[in-house]
Amino acid sequence: MNEVLINLDATNLVTLWGAQNENFELIKKGFPKLRLVARGNELKVLGEQSEQGRFQSVFQGVLNHVEQFQSLSSIELEELIGLPIRADRPEERKEGGEAQVFKGEPIVYGPNGLIVRARTPNQRKMVDSIAKNDILFAIGPAGTGKTYTAVALAVRALRNKEIKRIILTRPAVEAGENLGFLPGDLKEKVDPYLRPLYDALDDMIPADKLKDYIERRVIEIAPLAFMRGRTLDNCFVILDEAQNATDMQLKMFLTRMGPSAKFIVTGDLTQIDLPKKSQSGLATSVKLLDNIEGIEIVHLSGADVVRHKLVKRILEAYGDI
Repeated sequence: MNEVLINLDATNLVTLWGAQNENFELIKKGFPKLRLVARGNELKVLGEQSEQGRFQSVFQGVLNHVEQFQSLSSIELEELIGLPIRADRPEERKEGGEAQVFKGEPIVYGPNGLIVRARTPNQRKMVDSIAKNDILFAIGPAGTGKTYTAVALAVRALRNKEIKRIILTRPAVEAGENLGFLPGDLKEKVDPYLRPLYDALDDMIPADKLKDYIERRVIEIAPLAFMRGRTLDNCFVILDEAQNATDMQLKMFLTRMGPSAKFIVTGDLTQIDLPKKSQSGLATSVKLLDNIEGIEIVHLSGADVVRHKLVKRILEAYGDI
């Protein structure tokens, strides 16, 4: 039996092993063919050489996570070492079947050790598509992670210095952009409509860093009307709730694209809130741009819902209403 010693002098063992060694027990569960012995600042790994090599690769990822975030929850550890979803998390189980979940590669790491990853095959398709195309349409119902995945891809591109800015935009209100009746200045008027974009960013960027980015306009969040007349270059631009943009608004938005930009357009064609006489620009774009090279359209469905399990059932119950 081969033996490998791993030195843990540089690691916070309380964080690594968890309360009452809960994390250590999970790690042992993830590698049943190995015998793991933790003594002081050393971890002894006994077993076959091939399995030891796999363990060392995975365990290094765990150590990197602890070093970067100074935290390690049991859920994060399960994802890092590839354990199946536990029975006490029924929202991620297939009804009547074994616990299963799609686990894509991490897109970005957020504060407090949060791992943002593609959680369904179609979310993974979004990740792959934006690497090969400059414009991506992500169409699907509520809860499928369209916006969240798009924001994660933008944050990753910013961190990797692939772009200099992130611009997030939405049609400011459901039926046009008539904000005069709301109290406050312009920012106070539009912020409630842009709040979901802030929420996604909060999960991925520390609060002080996000505030600095917004103040320096590294990240800009603005209503769609503010895009008119601009050239958006060297940036990652997301248009959310695009089903509530008119034909002319969406045409205006898409033609803002500079030579070194990435655009993602997200929307739900079952939740169009425009006046009855107005055509959704998203519906038109999907028809006109489907076969243009450099543009991909990803259709998500109820199978991609990653919110509470009841969201999927609610969508099924409402059907085409």
